[in-house]
Amino acid sequence: MTWIAALPMYDWAELRPDTDALWASMRKRFLDHGIDAPENLVRRNGDMPPVPGGIRAEDGSVIAPDPATLDPEAFDLAVLWRHPDLLISGTCWGPMELGLKEYVQVIGQSDYDGIAGGAGELYSSAIIARASEGGEDVGPSEAGEARLPLEFFSTKRLAFNEHRSMSGYLSLKRDLEAAGGSLAMFAELVETGAHRASVIAVARGDADVAAIDCKSWMLAQKHEPAAADLHVIGWTARRMGLPFIRSKAIDIPFLM
Repeated sequence: MTWIAALPMYDWAELRPDTDALWASMRKRFLDHGIDAPENLVRRNGDMPPVPGGIRAEDGSVIAPDPATLDPEAFDLAVLWRHPDLLISGTCWGPMELGLKEYVQVIGQSDYDGIAGGAGELYSSAIIARASEGGEDVGPSEAGEARLPLEFFSTKRLAFNEHRSMSGYLSLKRDLEAAGGSLAMFAELVETGAHRASVIAVARGDADVAAIDCKSWMLAQKHEPAAADLHVIGWTARRMGLPFIRSKAIDIPFLM
């Protein structure tokens, strides 16, 4: 059996050596338990084994295309997460809630201890704006409650990575609804495709505010120059952080 592994959620270009080192330590645990984990991580469609006829659910319905039919240099995470040979990958609870959990097993959770806005398996998103706007810097709630600058949001443009994202879209949507508001208070919603792209969009003035998961915000402060022009004006409530998953077709002991 040739299994595949991926750690895509925080695999920024500057962090590839760190991601590879993390995988080397994880792979050793698999090998020590007699599990033939792959040497290299999947980072593009061309790295995934073909699945002729498409990836199918237990009832035979097609749930994702054959990776061999896709652009080999792109990386379709929805296909990766449904691949029958997936030994391990990080994902997000947004896609999980929107149907992915039907096809995978949860085998672990990310740890956010030591990160502002994180607490063990829980994380929150920093709500960012340009440093010249939005008032004073705001720290996360010790109890993990949402801190929403509702007056600032009014008529502003919200940058978000994608509609399925818990940290970048769904968490803010739900916190606003719990506070009696909605995303309709924003003048425009700007989909960027990635947390880092949202950071850049706000810094450039293409948007005014964004919700960035606490680890991505920590990484942006270290590796993305645009983050220097931004500050934190609020936080979403804490929720379960990114889970690790594998294909339901794989039946081996959990090691996480």
